Amino acid sequence: MDKKEWKGLCDAIPAFISLQDYPSVGHLAEVLSQSNIQPIFAVTRPRILVYEELSKLIPKSVVGELKEDSSNVVQLIIDAYHSLSSNVNLKHSDLPPGISIAYDSHCGNSEVFGHGQSGECSGVQINQLVQFTVRIKATTCLSSTQDLQLRVLGVGEELQVQLSTVCKCQCGDVQPYASHCSSGQGNLTCGVCSCQEGQRGRLCECKEEELDDPEARCHDGNSTGPVCGGKGRCVCGKCQCNAHASGPLCKCDNTSCERHNGQLCAGNGQCRCGICECQSNYTGSACECSLDTSECVQDGAICSGHGHCVCNRCQCEAGWLGSYCSHCAECRTACEQHRDCAECKAFGTGPLSGNCSISCNQTMRAFSAPAVDEKWCKMTAEDGNLLIYLVEKDETGSITLTVSSQEGTTDQKLRLVLGLVLGPVAFAVLFVVLCCVVTEIYNRREVKRFEEECRRAKGKEVNNPLFRQATTTVVNPKYRKD
Repeated sequence: MDKKEWKGLCDAIPAFISLQDYPSVGHLAEVLSQSNIQPIFAVTRPRILVYEELSKLIPKSVVGELKEDSSNVVQLIIDAYHSLSSNVNLKHSDLPPGISIAYDSHCGNSEVFGHGQSGECSGVQINQLVQFTVRIKATTCLSSTQDLQLRVLGVGEELQVQLSTVCKCQCGDVQPYASHCSSGQGNLTCGVCSCQEGQRGRLCECKEEELDDPEARCHDGNSTGPVCGGKGRCVCGKCQCNAHASGPLCKCDNTSCERHNGQLCAGNGQCRCGICECQSNYTGSACECSLDTSECVQDGAICSGHGHCVCNRCQCEAGWLGSYCSHCAECRTACEQHRDCAECKAFGTGPLSGNCSISCNQTMRAFSAPAVDEKWCKMTAEDGNLLIYLVEKDETGSITLTVSSQEGTTDQKLRLVLGLVLGPVAFAVLFVVLCCVVTEIYNRREVKRFEEECRRAKGKEVNNPLFRQATTTVVNPKYRKD
């Protein structure tokens, strides 16, 4: 998109926003179409269905799936560009009243006649020539000259056509060898073609030998069947097929190809005579398989060397599992492989105890109480002892076994047993104590709150000033209390 197109889009959108808060999809599609802009929507998988529906409302737009880390954005744009450039659509502006238009699309190996909406060619290759024949018909006389624009979506140029009608013919004027009469096959008189010798038809488009039995040439040996298989019309002994049919007798149905996820040819190819012609990076009967192998690669290896990448998914060999075939279902781990050697070297027991020095060539190291973490192997020996050992492999491929001695193993086992027994008990005691403390605190708060409410309920005592006691007390002034 050049600067002029960007400016046209930026100037047009505020005009719509001034009318309402946000432009509608129809307004946006109109502005993009007027500015001849082809949008590419790069969205992640959770939102791709929404934008595919939006793309149906915006002409000449395409949707691509963007990875979470946006690592495929360049390839996405390249694929979207090829998808847009392989479809050529010829459109027209609004037609004046009484004017109709029809297109004949000549797309290399296929031709579509009489399509009234637009001229369309799909699957166009680089340097491939496509041609469109546009027929404009006037059913009424135009009061003045009308303008009509024809343009190919995605191309900056457009063709300006000025329409005018001649409603009063000068029948004395004759145009010999008029181009209107099939490029000079007749003379044009008052809008009617007078054909040259050997030519017939309204536009002198047919030869006489073709008119002997024209429909016989449009049948497939069965004269009772419909002309051109019911998918076209017979013109001068040749079938002019409808939009979704092709072939000499219109036998090829371009909508009968296999579908995948509800889309014809999975949306990754063109349907030609019932067979999907896939894009360069897709294959399969419905173009459902991507030739990309990015989803099969891990650490630079395709399917970890234990499978094949089919449709960008790993198909693992027998015994291997996982998205990258990196997990072996029946393989023994390093702990399992060196268990017998560790047991015979630590305790002198196990299936290799009789020839331990011969069968086991690993370097042996022993510790009474090793610092054990998740890297250490923990297995059970034949005598029930807990076997703890570490398998280490250096750059030369030599194996070193660091094995806990028998005494250290017993201590480890004792500590493990004590931990398993005393741990739950200690946790239970701690839980009970914690519950008692929480209950006591709660009860104290409730008692304090109750006492406070009782104090508030009493209020203040106020004596009535009119109240008089029922008794009178008289004190003898001479009385002295000794």
